Amino acid sequence: MAAERLVIVGGDAAGMAAASQARRLRKPDELAITAFERSHFASYSACGIPYWVGGEVDGPDALIARTPEEHRARDIDLRMRCEVTELDLERGRVRTRELDDGGRESWTGFDKLVLATGARPRRPDLPGIDAPGVHGVQTLDDGRALLDTLGASPGRRAVVVGAGYIGVEMAEALIRRDYEVTVLEQSAQPMSTLDPDMGALVHEAMCAMGIETVRGATVTGVLTGGDGRARAVTTEDAEYPADVVVLGLGVRPETTLAAAAGLPLGESGGLLTDLGMRVRGQEHIWAGGDCVEVLDLVSGQLRHIALGTHANKHGQVIGANVGGGYATFPGVVGTAVSKVCDLEIARTGLLERQAHAAGLRFVTVTVEATNRAGYYPGARPMHVKMLAERRTGRLLGVQIVGREGAGKRVDVAAVALTAGMTVEQMTALDLGYAPPFSPVWDPVLVAARKATAAVRDAGA
Repeated sequence: MAAERLVIVGGDAAGMAAASQARRLRKPDELAITAFERSHFASYSACGIPYWVGGEVDGPDALIARTPEEHRARDIDLRMRCEVTELDLERGRVRTRELDDGGRESWTGFDKLVLATGARPRRPDLPGIDAPGVHGVQTLDDGRALLDTLGASPGRRAVVVGAGYIGVEMAEALIRRDYEVTVLEQSAQPMSTLDPDMGALVHEAMCAMGIETVRGATVTGVLTGGDGRARAVTTEDAEYPADVVVLGLGVRPETTLAAAAGLPLGESGGLLTDLGMRVRGQEHIWAGGDCVEVLDLVSGQLRHIALGTHANKHGQVIGANVGGGYATFPGVVGTAVSKVCDLEIARTGLLERQAHAAGLRFVTVTVEATNRAGYYPGARPMHVKMLAERRTGRLLGVQIVGREGAGKRVDVAAVALTAGMTVEQMTALDLGYAPPFSPVWDPVLVAARKATAAVRDAGA
């Protein structure tokens, strides 16, 4: 009996996690696995790119979890620099093009298909946006191209467009490389993944670090010099000189192939799947990683959240199901953490605008505390914002901005959200305490106490 044929489109976190898990469950004579990756790298940490660019970690090899040779040694036929250009679902095959072999095309048949096509950086349709010296940052190839530009540039001026996670992380990386950095953000505050009042704290800190942060800046184009390379970024009312431009405008699901094949997409353009990560309406097709939408366990709505943590879990679930086992991915609560220099930024659950959009009535509280006992050396301020449902007291979201030890405190709130806890229940959590690590009342619990009081005061 011939082995079943599993084809995987995309060789990063979700795709290769699925391949590895499926191989653990089924032998090569039972399941033949072929994966296609169009870039030069597979199974890597895209989250580490800003720290590679900033010189804090080595790259790219240090960011690779498993090489193509290691995958092949486990009987996973990983084909690099091979792009899938078409899905033929009726005949059960994919068309591929060899990117380093003269563009040679061929078809590969499948019995089961996994789509792990990831996401692509948002690149607005503006004059000069595709000029040399303008970089998105999504893959290791992108990181290497940016480093090549930095190495060849005689100037030291950088403009980062967008102040989300990638934007602030790349701003830090460029500061570390002794660039003069200007960040252009269209919103009223940086970090639109936070509420504006918390984003204002990030703005204040970025300015103190020497990062010029221009808020309310609508970019209108990129000016180029006589050599065709980027030399400035323009907004509606100003011009900012630049020897390198980095786009930090977020990403969108890469679902071009899926859309052309008629597979179901959600509002953000991400693929829609069931709890087992099977594409809706399809018996033999799964999808995971940055190309899918997932269930928000707090709001009950579907969201596109591009994070490597989710992608690896999706891949594990897909691999288990493809391999004959059973697994589900129940959803997320929207936890993320980042930093710019020594400022830690974290959030989980809903922002105010997301809670309003979900039709929820809620209260908000904000507390300022310290990361350690106030008398212990090195105690630094920390701000915690908490949202709770008005009638029930159910925790809806937490945002944290502070110094050392602030960011990972968000994990306490993530667990509480997943468990559906109320803020009153949170006040009794038995968290670790010692003066070097926390005040007697941890800042998250101080916020929970204040939120409990706010819920009671608000009544029904």
